[in-house]
Amino acid sequence: MILKVNGHDTYCYTGGKAFNPAQPTVVFIHGVLNDHSVWILQSRYLANHGWNVLAIDLPGHCRSAGEAPASVEQAARFIGDLLQAAGVEKAALVGHSWGSLIALQAAAQLQQRISHLVLVGCAFPMKVSPALLESSLNEPEKALRMINVFSRSTLCAPPSTLGPGTWVFGGGMALGRRVLRSNPSVNVFHRGFQACDQYAGGLQAMADLSCPVLFVLGTQDQMTPPKAAQGLIQAGQAAGKAVRSVNVPVGHHQMSEAPDDTLFAIRDFLRA
Repeated sequence: MILKVNGHDTYCYTGGKAFNPAQPTVVFIHGVLNDHSVWILQSRYLANHGWNVLAIDLPGHCRSAGEAPASVEQAARFIGDLLQAAGVEKAALVGHSWGSLIALQAAAQLQQRISHLVLVGCAFPMKVSPALLESSLNEPEKALRMINVFSRSTLCAPPSTLGPGTWVFGGGMALGRRVLRSNPSVNVFHRGFQACDQYAGGLQAMADLSCPVLFVLGTQDQMTPPKAAQGLIQAGQAAGKAVRSVNVPVGHHQMSEAPDDTLFAIRDFLRA
């Protein structure tokens, strides 16, 4: 589905189902150098079990036009504009990595318009090493290879991912190249990493939330290790927020390395 947001086309994968105003809505937000396809299994399931799904390509990424966000705050404002364009009064937000920071900030800004918040592979602060920042700008192929190694706990995909024999490393490399080349005017790799590295509003956003929060963390995650989310979790608990955490025994790509565990955690949280 294509939505016109701020005058630009925004691609939203709906799981193959028509939008139904009578159903609740969940928005899936991808991370750096990803697109809507990283949520394919989770979004398709929810679309077939009573939810409207909007798994988006962020502006300036792949099928979505517009300026690629240069900050978490800018991307969060886009989420509010997206809901307005879709005519959605209330939605759940699910974000991965950079997308988790965007979802967190958007939930804090939109308050009662967000029913649930799911943060997958989240950390705060989400600092990026200077070497990786530099490589993402000047040697993106090298940086892409680095994150595809660091993000994975296994190179052997489980059968429920995309089928036996799926080459997850090669798939990750191909996706990253496609996303990077989809925007010839902006290096969305470096811009996204900069946005992660510079975001400073996580603790305040957690304090401002008005919805329950679920963290889905990978115990073998080298990009955003579980301990890096503890500050947010503790801040939420100290502020009296309804905070839950689920650990899955995989790396940073929980959606493909543990697709069923990730899906069931999201599904059960949204039902609550």
